[in-house]
Amino acid sequence: MNYPKVINVKPIDNYCLYITFETGENKIFDVNPYIKGEWFGKLRNPDVFNTVRPCGSTVEWADGQDIAPHELYELSEITSGGDFDYTKITPHERLDLQNEEKSIAKDGTDSHNAIA
Repeated sequence: MNYPKVINVKPIDNYCLYITFETGENKIFDVNPYIKGEWFGKLRNPDVFNTVRPCGSTVEWADGQDIAPHELYELSEITSGGDFDYTKITPHERLDLQNEEKSIAKDGTDSHNAIA
């Protein structure tokens, strides 16, 4: 099965990802169950975790870790009505996400793919 392309990914609190797919769906994916062992355990470091970027139908990190496209899409939870619960993130993260959503809604493209 082909899965939709990831057009934006934003690391958020508690090792979760806020993902926008080409379908317009916004979903939350919990990476915690994957952060085990030597290879994926590197993602426990916030500096490494924050290197996440879109890669086709999935996401990847600078060191090469990735999530299988079917797991990323099927195990992520759609945000209710496309709205994200902004009470669970910092004010700075809230502003960044709101601005990103406005940009995507305005022109249908993402202003940046990688999260610094």
